[in-house]
Parts: sequence; structure tokens; C-alpha cells
Amino acid sequence: MIKGLVSIISPCYNGEQYVSRFLESILLQTYKDIELIIINDGSTDKTEEIILSYKSKFENVGIKFKYIYQENKGQAEAINQGLKIFEGEFLTWPDSDDTLHPDSIKKKVEFLNNNLKYGFVRTTANIIDSETGKIIGALEPKKKLIKDNLFEDFIFEKDVWFAPGCYMVRTEAFLKSNPSRTIYNSRGGQNWQMLLPISYKYKCGYINEKLYNYYLRKNSHSHIGVNSIELQLNKINEYKKIILVVLSEIGVLDKYKKRLDIKYLKKILKLAFRFGDKNLLKKEYIQLKNMKAVDIKTRIIYLFRNE
Repeated sequence: MIKGLVSIISPCYNGEQYVSRFLESILLQTYKDIELIIINDGSTDKTEEIILSYKSKFENVGIKFKYIYQENKGQAEAINQGLKIFEGEFLTWPDSDDTLHPDSIKKKVEFLNNNLKYGFVRTTANIIDSETGKIIGALEPKKKLIKDNLFEDFIFEKDVWFAPGCYMVRTEAFLKSNPSRTIYNSRGGQNWQMLLPISYKYKCGYINEKLYNYYLRKNSHSHIGVNSIELQLNKINEYKKIILVVLSEIGVLDKYKKRLDIKYLKKILKLAFRFGDKNLLKKEYIQLKNMKAVDIKTRIIYLFRNE
């Protein structure tokens, strides 16, 4: 572990339309003690050519540049490639279709150096329409009370956000939470695997500044299959599997299993309502009823669609 060094691990798949934007935002960082590890996840476009064209630019400003190519295996496995070799005192894993504010790295490092009780820190973010470049929203707390114990909030998705470039972790804390340097490999993503173990052991600090730009793309991983109930069901089930696996690895699955079952039954019930699938709606409702987990909102959804 190299003191002061910030490791940035970022997967990229077919990013020729946006990866330059991301790389430029790294070059513009006011904090230069950076190790950039970018993993090409089996791209079939000009991603590799574009990334490698930046090698000398990074080296000229003193930023370490590491490029890895893997066959397409998804973001989680790409992150695993970087976790094996990163050397920084601090770690962040932004998506390569987003950008960082010029002071993003600097302010997170300063916060962690000045607030030793926190194992990691988060910032807020702008939500930007990728087609127009306009700010259309924000990733920020809905409540005035800013919590620093986020473990259950991550599990149940309560007033948290999963734009990975908003987070920076201390490597010491990360490795104590994940000594294997490996996360569960899933096509469903990587953020629960990265955030749950460290949030179980450590508190999270907060910087009330939009130091990250989250670009909303219609063809991004998180929006694939938005109009297909089958693909949405697969995504929900994969997300649930990720959380179950991670909680099992931490050793707290039994404590949360029932609440998680209820959470995902309700998610599928809402999906069935949206797509007008009465059979699926009834199936999820009956299961919730048997678990004595039907609240007023759930009952209204069920009754409205079954009129």
C-alpha cells in the first residue's frame, strides 16, 4: 500500500462514445497522486484504441496508468482484476461513462485524512442527460438527518445511491472487510459487493458537494430491458442473489433473510402491476399475505389492478 496514492479502478465495455470524457475528467483532477486501472471488458469497438491513446497523457502528469483486457465477463469480474493489483492508500471505482468533478479526489482524500473515524466517504452527484448534457436531477439525501451507519440502508435501498464514483474507501478498511481482494462475480453489478462489507464494519462520512456526474444513458447496463418484464424479473432476482451471497459471506444472512424476501416480493408485485400481469401480481400478493407483510400500499396496488 502506497501512502497518499489513490487507486481508481474502472471497467469499460464498448465505451468509444464516452470513455474520452471520463479519462479527461481524471486528467483534470487537482490531486495527481493517482493510479488509474482501467479494465476493457471485451469491447468490440474502438475502446482499446482510445484508452491507450491516453497512456502518455497520464504519464506526463504523473498519474500511473494500468490497462487490462479481459474477455467480456461483466463489471464485477473487471473490478476483481483491478482489486488484485491496486496499491493505493485509498480506493474508488467510478463507472467509465460518468465523470468526476476536478476536486473530487482531492476533497475525498482530505476528508478521510481529517476524519480518521470513518472507513469511507460519500459525496452527492449531478444526474446528467447523456444526450443533451443537461443536469436533470441529483443523487443526494432526501432526509435532513445524514446517517453514517449505512449498512441496512444499502441492503434496503433507503436514502442511499449507488453511483460508485461518489464513494472513496480507505484501503486498510477495505482489506479488513474483504481480505481476499475478490468480490462475488455477478452480471448484476458490483456495488453491493464493494459497499456492504465495509459498511458493516465502518462508518461512512459525508461531503455535501456534487463531486460526481452520473450520466443517464438509455442503453446503459442499469437501463437494459426496461420495457421487458422478463428482463426486469431477471435483474431483480440477480440483485437479490447478490445481496444474499454478500450477507452470507459477512455472516448475517439469517438476521435479514425474511425482510429481504418481503422487499423483493414487493418489488416484483410492483413490476407485475406496471406490466399488467395479474397472475404474477396475485402470486406475489398471496406470498406477502402468507408472510403477514401486506401493508396498505400493497393492498391498494393489488385491488386497483384486480378491479
